[in-house]
Amino acid sequence: MTPTRRVLGICWVALCLGLSSPGMAQEHVAQTMRPVIRGRQAAVTSMKAEATEAARRILAEGGNAFDAIVGGQAALAVTDFPLNGVGSDAVILIYSAREKKVISINAEPRAPKLATIDWYEKNNGGKIPDSDGLLSGGIPGVVDAWYILLDRWGTMSFSQVLQPAIDLAENGYPISELRARAIARSEKIRKYPSTVKIYLPNGEVPKPGDIFRNPDLARTLKKLVEAEKENQSKGRHAALQAARDRFYKGDIARELAAFSEANGGLFRYEDFAEYTAEVEVPVSIDYRGYQIYKNPSASQGPAELIALNLLEGYDLKAMGLNSPDYIHINVEAMKLAMADREKYLGDMDFIKIPYAGLLAKDYARERRKLIDPARASLELRPGSPEKFMRGMPTPGREIHAVLEGHADHQGDTSYIGIVDKDRNMVSFEPSLHSLFGTGVVMGNTGIIFNCRGDYYSLVRGEANALEPGKRPRSTLQSTLVMKDGQPFAIMGSPGGDDQVMRTIQTLINIVDFGMNIQQAIEAPRWSTSSFPASPFPHTMYPGAMEVEARIPEATQAELIARGHKLTVAGPWSLGSNGGIIVDQKNGVLSAGADPRVEAYAWAW
Repeated sequence: MTPTRRVLGICWVALCLGLSSPGMAQEHVAQTMRPVIRGRQAAVTSMKAEATEAARRILAEGGNAFDAIVGGQAALAVTDFPLNGVGSDAVILIYSAREKKVISINAEPRAPKLATIDWYEKNNGGKIPDSDGLLSGGIPGVVDAWYILLDRWGTMSFSQVLQPAIDLAENGYPISELRARAIARSEKIRKYPSTVKIYLPNGEVPKPGDIFRNPDLARTLKKLVEAEKENQSKGRHAALQAARDRFYKGDIARELAAFSEANGGLFRYEDFAEYTAEVEVPVSIDYRGYQIYKNPSASQGPAELIALNLLEGYDLKAMGLNSPDYIHINVEAMKLAMADREKYLGDMDFIKIPYAGLLAKDYARERRKLIDPARASLELRPGSPEKFMRGMPTPGREIHAVLEGHADHQGDTSYIGIVDKDRNMVSFEPSLHSLFGTGVVMGNTGIIFNCRGDYYSLVRGEANALEPGKRPRSTLQSTLVMKDGQPFAIMGSPGGDDQVMRTIQTLINIVDFGMNIQQAIEAPRWSTSSFPASPFPHTMYPGAMEVEARIPEATQAELIARGHKLTVAGPWSLGSNGGIIVDQKNGVLSAGADPRVEAYAWAW
């Protein structure tokens, strides 16, 4: 069980909030565990207070959203270390006020050249290790994402924006209860001496309130700053690129590659030197007058758009929030969307994704007929969107449901979002994928790689099948919303396969039920795992779903009667959301953060 699913000490306060009556959105969540944080200048929400403060400080010093998101995520990498780090991958959505355009940045890892299906069949029993060790690893993408953000839209230097993270890593900060608990409960980090050195100093688990340091990571970050300063005379662009290149082409890359080769990994220097994140055109739909944007490639994000198109055909408000009908219809729509995710979504550099059909309203109308209002589906049912396109042949891809083994649908990720005074918006989802990623600190760099490599399929012909240089179809995703051509909202949530279910519920709570951002985040939640899990071996649990205990028992009983295999989770366990809304009438920013975790929002 991941930290985001553990019941917090505050959970029983929910009993006095009256959060369970359906159909009364404004009344039943009027009181929130945390207040909405409002301001007129700028707003930040993230999974850690230190990251929110780092971003706030950079904005206060004259930086814009792009400067602040780099500094904030770097600080998040230091302080939210079990879930996110300098070794993370990431997907990012931005709205550039200057360009008046929404843009996607994909910083997912690419498979090493040595990583092939044949290799895993011959050398590892036809299996990818589940979230443990270098054979499950992925090349870090966040450093290249930092460079792209600063170079294309930022105003500050690496020296300026990385200073808060360097200070946190070098001088330390008081560790929280959740982070101390994560270290104590992780078995895999105890297997690797380079990891034990940092996270179990003197062989002991840090206690809450102890000062936690990662001096090796501070030295790595300082190397980026050194490279930048050494190249300042060549201009800002060249200096930024020199810092980036030291990571992917210089001594840092060589140390990472050497450690990989010496410890059984498949990463080599050429894999780092040839790595690039990609700037992409996002995909979007209109949902009840709002334009919802998602990252298009190597992401599960578009599955939310598919589900929203299905749900648009229902009067969700009339059903009542979290009523049996409401939850049933949402879960069944998500199953259909996730079946399409499994068949069609992947790395657009390697496969064609039929978005014109997948996101067509006519396709949604046809697929909606499959939803039985009285019975839960136990099948994996992808559609045929090509019928709603011109001149595109059916991909003919393989798809199958794995019912054996155990694959965790819950992942470990982080989030930070920023809106600045010019209404630039950045929604940044970085991740190690599973708790402590690969578990292996790479030599003396202080960096743990994400373990996104365990997302690949080893079945030839599938959309997400492993190939050298290919990006895995990640669970990473967030949401950017426009209305009438103007910025409206950003939101995101850690949670593996559950991410799209968390952001779709937050969005519907706002659009269909008129909630403010904090109400939308705190409302009771549902989840399903009735589709193939992203991590190897990609197990599907037909009919499985969860609800938080705050969902009424009568609703739970009716869902069981409709054939759902229901599990009741802790009352505050299915979420770790953050979001910011822009009031288009007066420009006020409203920021929210999830009380289920250590998230903090600020605005001024």
